[in-house]
Amino acid sequence: MAQSKFLPRLQSAMGVVYSVGEVEHLSTFFVQWSPTIYTKSKKKYRQPCYLVKKKHQNRYLVVVKSKVTVINRFFCNPVNSTNKNWKIITVKDSKRSLSLCCSEYSEEDEPEVEDSLPVLNDQSQLLDDKHLERLAAQMPAKTWGYPWQLVYSTSVHGSSLKTMYRNMAGLDCPVLLVIKDMHKKVFGAFSSDPFKVSKYCYGTGETFLFSFNPDFQAYRWSGENSYFLSGNWESLQIGGGGGGFGLWLDANLYRGSSFSCTTFQNESLSTQVDFNVLDLEVWTVQN
Repeated sequence: MAQSKFLPRLQSAMGVVYSVGEVEHLSTFFVQWSPTIYTKSKKKYRQPCYLVKKKHQNRYLVVVKSKVTVINRFFCNPVNSTNKNWKIITVKDSKRSLSLCCSEYSEEDEPEVEDSLPVLNDQSQLLDDKHLERLAAQMPAKTWGYPWQLVYSTSVHGSSLKTMYRNMAGLDCPVLLVIKDMHKKVFGAFSSDPFKVSKYCYGTGETFLFSFNPDFQAYRWSGENSYFLSGNWESLQIGGGGGGFGLWLDANLYRGSSFSCTTFQNESLSTQVDFNVLDLEVWTVQN
């Protein structure tokens, strides 16, 4: 009896806990979706991180993929009958949407939703749209929607592993290593951590090797060992076990090798296990 007596009160007190940021985004969503109900004055609300705007008579809401189902429930019975032309796109579908979080924008600056290629803040001598599309699809979600910054290039900074280390000193973000060898083959590695001199191996399972030789192939972590990255002043090593490194570069960033290794269960990234570097770039994914 005591339990049934207090049950209604307990049920009425139940709720959901949100962080301050989540409450702000949810509040902004309600105001945008049903302004006649949730706007009590003519106060101008600042633009949310999830931006709703018009484009070709349609409105777009950029949300995290896991939230799409929840948001769809709100769309089933819209209060405002004028809000009918809606389309939900995920962050993955809008990797060029860096400007969506800005409070001010113009139609000219509006990114194309259909274009999912990453934004490069510098010109690349090695990456074209085909490379960008394939690589972006393999990269972790935390890199989506952020620009790529060129931090090192042999054509700009010269061929020196020491310079590459120096250019990445102080960084705390993933990096993308792209190599073109003398046979014009393009390959490299995505690293969860910037390259550095280290006594021990470092990195995480987000690290992977890739090759366009000629078709794209990504070699992800096998789980067999954790020899992701290791660096000293004489060389840089990525992946290991099984008698060789998945990718190895010398101090001059001119000679390299790529063997099958236990870390990634990869094939040789180039046409031969030993290769000479024609050009090399390292990009940071700034967030």
